[in-house]
Amino acid sequence: MKTTLGFIGVGNMARSIIKAIISSDVLCNKVKIVCYDKIDISEYFKDIDNVVVCKDAQQVIDISTYVFLCVKPQNLDELLTSVRITYDKVIVSICAGISAEYIKQRSGASSRVILVMPNTPLMLGEGASALAKCDGVSDEEFDFILSVFSACGVAREISEDKMKEIIAVNGSSPAFIYLFAKAFSDYAKSVGIEEKTAIDLFSQSLIGSAKMITDSGYTIDELIKMVSSPGGTTLAGLSKLYDGNFLGVVDECCKACTNRAYELSKQ
Repeated sequence: MKTTLGFIGVGNMARSIIKAIISSDVLCNKVKIVCYDKIDISEYFKDIDNVVVCKDAQQVIDISTYVFLCVKPQNLDELLTSVRITYDKVIVSICAGISAEYIKQRSGASSRVILVMPNTPLMLGEGASALAKCDGVSDEEFDFILSVFSACGVAREISEDKMKEIIAVNGSSPAFIYLFAKAFSDYAKSVGIEEKTAIDLFSQSLIGSAKMITDSGYTIDELIKMVSSPGGTTLAGLSKLYDGNFLGVVDECCKACTNRAYELSKQ
């Protein structure tokens, strides 16, 4: 018997998760997906057999075992006060900055919640997702949701009290990385290098560098040193990044991201 996963709110992130699930050899025959959004999404899923579009959010909840809340954080209160969620459902929230306590207060004190911070590379099966198991969720239920996101990339459990801080690390960081990549692409164009060539080479450098971080056994500081020959080109470039307080700017970027998450949690 297939497990039913219900998605309320079907924006870019939810679509990435759904696409990853139905593309996964591990999951596609084990789950059924139902979903609802305020806008008409029937066209998007018309050729996908195991995704059913529901008439409203309550229908999604009623027929699902796991209910994925994928609406904008500022719209969550309106949703939760308009539906009924029973104790047999597990709520999986990807709403940035929203705590399990907030969800419980709006949907019923007995609600069982798993918090998830995924990212958009899920659509390619290369996602990075942080998950927190909250009170009332069984190990079996949490392990199932962990397996869902693991099938779509890398998934790691973290403590509930760090879910806002992790947003900068994996949730928002793809946008920061894309901006970083744009800077190199813009430089390449400015010196007459064909854009696609530059993007291909820089993208592979990102992939290879990430593999070096995860698989080489060297620390990040050691890896930097390996590329930095004394008196060479890399050190000349690094000096400009240090002079521009690159590490400090990234730190401020992450703090701004986290602060916004806390602001959203209070609205």
